[in-house]
Amino acid sequence: MTTDLSTAPAVVRITPAEGGPLAVCDPARLTPGRGVAVLLPDGGQAALFMDRSGAVHAIGNRDPFTGAYVLSRGLLGSAADGRPFVASPLLKQRFDLVTGVCLDDEEVSVPVYPVRVE
Repeated sequence: MTTDLSTAPAVVRITPAEGGPLAVCDPARLTPGRGVAVLLPDGGQAALFMDRSGAVHAIGNRDPFTGAYVLSRGLLGSAADGRPFVASPLLKQRFDLVTGVCLDDEEVSVPVYPVRVE
């Protein structure tokens, strides 16, 4: 029996710090410029984003300045050099979606998770 991969549903996978790749959603459910929260097997959360270019990013959802799990509700933008970031909806600190580093305080960062769209 053969499987026609052209009809297989697409999936976004992220790889948490522990464990293998985790299927989190169909990429068609992502809206460019908006985020969604993903519950991880260890009880933590990731924030998943599709930027306006169509690239998918995953970072920790916990805002390190407030402790609230809200980064998935932040606003997406791009820095002067074109790197995408999310601004926390609470205190507005910006986090680089590629490195996780806070653009407003480089000593603070959030986890970044590898993403693969299949």
